[in-house]
Amino acid sequence: MAEMSVTTASLQSFPKSLLCSLSTRKFNSSFHPSAILSPISRFCLISKFNSFRFSAAVVKAASSPHANTKEPMLPPYDVLITGASKGIGYALAKEFLKAGDNVIICSRSDERVVSALDRLRVETGKQHVWIPMQGTKCDVREGDDVKNLVAFAKEKLQYIDIWINNAGSNAYSFKPLAEASDEDLIQVVTTNTLGLMICCREAINLMQNQPRGGHIFNIDGAGSDGRPTPRFAAYGATKRSVVHLTKSLQAELEMQDVKNVLVHNLSPGMVTTDLLMSGANTKQAKFFINVLAEPADVVAEYLVPNIRSIPTNGSTKATYIRFLTGLKAYSQIFSRIAFGARRNRYVLED
Repeated sequence: MAEMSVTTASLQSFPKSLLCSLSTRKFNSSFHPSAILSPISRFCLISKFNSFRFSAAVVKAASSPHANTKEPMLPPYDVLITGASKGIGYALAKEFLKAGDNVIICSRSDERVVSALDRLRVETGKQHVWIPMQGTKCDVREGDDVKNLVAFAKEKLQYIDIWINNAGSNAYSFKPLAEASDEDLIQVVTTNTLGLMICCREAINLMQNQPRGGHIFNIDGAGSDGRPTPRFAAYGATKRSVVHLTKSLQAELEMQDVKNVLVHNLSPGMVTTDLLMSGANTKQAKFFINVLAEPADVVAEYLVPNIRSIPTNGSTKATYIRFLTGLKAYSQIFSRIAFGARRNRYVLED
């Protein structure tokens, strides 16, 4: 009974994924099952594994002194938003500024960043918005650019409490995949997938070493729920991967016992940005844009208070914040079909 209790306690510390793999793995004829079924062999295996986990934890604790500590995160928050020179990123920046937070924005274009900062100062009356990397552009597809952005943020704000990965691209292309150019596909995939991965990596590395940790929000898009996205298949595929990446990062941080960094999903729904409106050239597209889309400012006014409530409430669980819920979408579609509501709101329908 003593041996059984030790073994059971040890098994509880095994990662579930490893136990599952042991229980389902097919062994070849040269491997005898008694190596797994024998209590003594099993105890030795588990003891060695637990010893390895303890050693890894010691090394991790020595290298990341703040990984398992967390100080209260209080407003005003320090916020970084990628791809924020226009659209929903710009609207989010404006709402954070209105709430009294400090905001850093970036874009691939120096000119767009300068223009956005000028407009933000006028529209919010705030002066605490800085041009990232002292006015140079930030291309999220380039690791050095993102590292420089982090260095700039640390210099100006010391910490980043909220990092929003908004930068994305559809190459302004709405056509079948068979007609897409190499250049368009490369831009979409490298921006939406590679760029997101680089930003998540740098944000996690930054926040792990902050005493108060941080929150990362990955913005999804059409296709993230697995539904087809004809005429922008590549974009939809990359946005589907956003959800998977977020879940994987959540699992990695839990596996590493990192408690002060959380990765969330953020869903703005259909926003009347230049990107969306450039695809309003079919009957179906016009219908859904009129029925479901909302201006960026309206969406941001809803999202920002919900984003800020997470650190304010001291939440320790990842979440998925959605503006356009399924219930809201079905309700608006029903109202349109039954009563003709929302017809011709943004584009004239045939």
